[in-house]
Amino acid sequence: MNGTRGRRTQAQRDAVTVEIGYALFSAAFVAAIGFGVVTGPALFLDLSGAAVRTLVAFGATLAAVLFVLRVATVLIRFGRAGAAQPSQPGRTNPDS
Repeated sequence: MNGTRGRRTQAQRDAVTVEIGYALFSAAFVAAIGFGVVTGPALFLDLSGAAVRTLVAFGATLAAVLFVLRVATVLIRFGRAGAAQPSQPGRTNPDS
């Protein structure tokens, strides 16, 4: 053993970095949309203060949950896809 077993190449590290960035940005977008959908009526409707606070609290909770779920699903999917890649570019079967 030469001690390099388990080490990642620069390309693999770059792919992980890009995937983490994508997961964070797409999760922020999904969370912002979820927050906006829930709290949007507070901007356009004449609601009581309690109703506005309730919508904002629910929207923030929903945004946090959506953010975590999106990051988790993107990174889990990336981890699974990485293991199924063929060993040689252009080949569809790793044993080719």
